[in-house]
Amino acid sequence: MRKLILIFPIVALLSNTALERTLHAQDSTNFPTIGEVLRFDPAFDELIAEDAKIEVLTSGFIWAEGPVWVADASLEQGGYVLFSDIPNNRIVQWVEGRGAETWMKPSGYTGVEPYGSEPGCNGLLLDKKGQLISCEHGDRRISLLTKGGGKMTLADRYEGKRLNSPNDVCLGADGETLYFTDPPYGLPERWEDPRRELDFCGVYRLSPDGELTLMTEEMTRPNGIAFSPDFKTLYVAQSDPEAAIWKAFPVKEDGTLGESRVLHDATAAFKEGLPGLPDGLKVDAKGNLWATGPGGVYVFSPEGKLLGRISTGEKTANCGWGDDGSTLYLTADTYLCRIQTLTKGAGW
Repeated sequence: MRKLILIFPIVALLSNTALERTLHAQDSTNFPTIGEVLRFDPAFDELIAEDAKIEVLTSGFIWAEGPVWVADASLEQGGYVLFSDIPNNRIVQWVEGRGAETWMKPSGYTGVEPYGSEPGCNGLLLDKKGQLISCEHGDRRISLLTKGGGKMTLADRYEGKRLNSPNDVCLGADGETLYFTDPPYGLPERWEDPRRELDFCGVYRLSPDGELTLMTEEMTRPNGIAFSPDFKTLYVAQSDPEAAIWKAFPVKEDGTLGESRVLHDATAAFKEGLPGLPDGLKVDAKGNLWATGPGGVYVFSPEGKLLGRISTGEKTANCGWGDDGSTLYLTADTYLCRIQTLTKGAGW
């Protein structure tokens, strides 16, 4: 049923929005592969098969981010992937058998003058109506793409001050409340940018009525964000080279966050030369965390035990579940990749 709910609004958007389209043709489904799957615990064998491969579906982007699966019953494949190409200020659509093409441009910055190296949107999310929610770097907001093709600003200020540059977003237990992170990666001069109005990097909750609440400002560079399947734990990645960690926050009955704990520290791995920092993350139906970080995608048990790593050999920015919920799509630097798993994403 979830797939049927998601399809119709997105199809309507495509039919009503004039989009620049640059096609990357795909002639076969014999995709090249990269990297390897590293196993650190026997429990990982229940999550990824021995012969699983990391397939490269399309490439040629500057910095790919935020993959999200859009179900579409009109396609033989059942749907397609949207992802951000941040420096090129666009969202790209990938359809198996057709390849990749520009789906929306501009995606995150609508100004006239050049605006830094990462002006486009970053994290993407579908709400329960199938509408696209974007974290926009250049326009410094959380936006909603409506059925008619127009954008609506959901949040761009906290207590009257402009947000830094929203990075990633997830849905709360009610399927309507949004939680997002706000580091300054989208500002042209980042931490030192004179346009910056907030002196911290927040994790926020945006209620359906538009109320924006600061949940925590304790993280130096909050990035990826996701809930456990029971919504009792909020996970947040920190992309700080001096403290490359993932934190777990207990969610209290009143919706506020309790004292955090460090789920895993990858600072040493980063300093040893593995590419990338803690970034986007997702959770599977069993509560395992699939988190991009130095060297690829780390897979943790709910308790924080490192089970394995999908080692792409690239700076891996984000991941998202797709197809029937068992395929993990990855954005790894210039690539869009995928790997088949033996589990399914939370909510599938």
